[in-house]
Amino acid sequence: MKTAIITGASSGLGQEIVRQIGDVFPEVESYWLIARRGDRLEQIAATLSGKTVACLTLDLCDAMSFVAFQEKLRCEQPEVTLLVNNAGCGYLGAIGEVDTASQTKMVDLNLRALTAITNMTVPYMGPGSHILNVSSIASFCPTPGMTAYSASKAYVTAYTVGAAQELRRKGVSVTAVCPGPMNTEFLRVGNIAGNSRMFEMLPYCDQVRVAGGALRAARAGRTIYTPRLVYKTYRLIAKAMPQTLLAKLTRV
Repeated sequence: MKTAIITGASSGLGQEIVRQIGDVFPEVESYWLIARRGDRLEQIAATLSGKTVACLTLDLCDAMSFVAFQEKLRCEQPEVTLLVNNAGCGYLGAIGEVDTASQTKMVDLNLRALTAITNMTVPYMGPGSHILNVSSIASFCPTPGMTAYSASKAYVTAYTVGAAQELRRKGVSVTAVCPGPMNTEFLRVGNIAGNSRMFEMLPYCDQVRVAGGALRAARAGRTIYTPRLVYKTYRLIAKAMPQTLLAKLTRV
């Protein structure tokens, strides 16, 4: 039974990706939905009629969640055709002026969890399967005011590029989607909504379009997918300009 595993599936882009997987990957018969909020996962599972759905209520900042996930893989031996690493967080705030827990949580969730989930899942993926990592335009350049977040997403993008080359011989494609801001609860939870002039000025991405475009990019085996022309242009500028100069312009 071909399986899709999605972290951060309970809301926002993750929920939208779950909704659209069947359009791009119709062969998927089984869904593993991972998030902290089990009630939200159950509601989403109810919309996936005709599919086998497992709701895994896991906090990916807790190391014991990886033990539980590893055991689930070992017992079920799934044929994973799609892994979506969507779980992530980002907090606005200057270094030394925000609580340490929020800074380390970004490292735990955005880096550690993605790396662990991928490493545990790849042995269950065969030729023609795909990994989709949710990164950000923040990965293109250090972003003062969200320094830990942009650094964490730089890791996600770099990890994706390296993994795409490494897993090519196995027939597994790896894609990073790097969207701009979207109108999801990410902005509220991260204390960004109403507190950043830069975020108010930036063009927003539509999560429905981002989800569909990201899944199609994964299916096509693309390594980096950046929605919207303005952010494709920004990515090129970020490659050409010294990062120390660009960082002065990207403060949030």
